[in-house]
Amino acid sequence: MFYSVEVRAIVQNEALRQEQGGEVLRLKAQLERVQGRKMDAAVLPTLPAFSSLLPGGGLRAGSAYSLTRSASLLLALMARPSQDGSWCAAIGMPELGAEAAESLGVDLARLVFVPDPGPRWLAVTATIAEIAPVVALRPPGRVTGAEVSRLAARLRDRGTVLLVEGAWPQAEAALEVSDPEWSGVGRGHGYLSGRAVTVTASSRRWPRERRERMLLPGPNGEVSLVAPALDLAPVAPVREVAPVQEVAPALDTVPVAPALDWAPVSDGREEFEERLRRAMRVLEAVG
Repeated sequence: MFYSVEVRAIVQNEALRQEQGGEVLRLKAQLERVQGRKMDAAVLPTLPAFSSLLPGGGLRAGSAYSLTRSASLLLALMARPSQDGSWCAAIGMPELGAEAAESLGVDLARLVFVPDPGPRWLAVTATIAEIAPVVALRPPGRVTGAEVSRLAARLRDRGTVLLVEGAWPQAEAALEVSDPEWSGVGRGHGYLSGRAVTVTASSRRWPRERRERMLLPGPNGEVSLVAPALDLAPVAPVREVAPVQEVAPALDTVPVAPALDWAPVSDGREEFEERLRRAMRVLEAVG
């Protein structure tokens, strides 16, 4: 059976396409192993204040993030996913309170606490990662490279985000909190109402660190960026007005010519002093 030139070209092109497709898949799988995540992994949205601090603008499914030990930062990252219906879990954090989580926007109906996972905390984490898209973990001990690789494979397979308090190998990004500044307390009185912090993010996907100044939390529990101070135009200095000097009383030896249609001298002085007082009040009001 003979094939035309056109048919042979179609067959050759299809074989070449399949070969190239297989090579692309092989390279993609190799990159995923090196980078520790899927190339086409979805991104879970976070609160807008974190969008510029996370690669892809959110929490990438199947990835791990290293966080400084800050309950506010951890809960703020879990707030938006829980609001969108994703289950979240906190492992090994017995002091983490439900009231604090709710005040930062976490949906308590989507939050699971595992205060004491026991000596097999890594196995507990891998099991919960099967059902919860966002898992927060405070490791009670060190982990080996093999253990990290096995847990990373589980995260990629299930599309789970791991938020780790402390250093973690192959983290997608690391976030740190510094320069806290509380507001609400006056001179010996008042209540703490908000805290401004600097959040610094570093990632292997960026050439340099990124920083944002944000309220974590604000007076009403919100998490938002701190607006930069406005550059106000300089105000022109107020011109000083020379004080008004009192008019010396006329000497008795100098005759005073009567003014036309004016009241006697004593009445005129009272009127002048009244005008002077009004003028002084106006100067004080505008000055």
